[in-house]
Amino acid sequence: MTTQLMVQPSSLISAGMKMSEFGNIYLFRFTDELQSRFEELLDKKKADTLTLEEEAEYIGISELQRIFTLINAQIAAKSKTTFC
Repeated sequence: MTTQLMVQPSSLISAGMKMSEFGNIYLFRFTDELQSRFEELLDKKKADTLTLEEEAEYIGISELQRIFTLINAQIAAKSKTTFC
């Protein structure tokens, strides 16, 4: 069996994403469940106890977090220029 190097971030979106209102804009956030799972995996990574499957999941969630951060920054910047 070949271990997947990364869980595809797109596979996490349907159950792991929510929109949160922040002032007059909506931002992408993890659901509470995905946030908890990410924190659990992060703790295991710090303790160097991740399995190969967990490492793939951790990498996928981390990538999704980077994507959300980029999109949210663009939304916030666009909102700032729109209302200035």
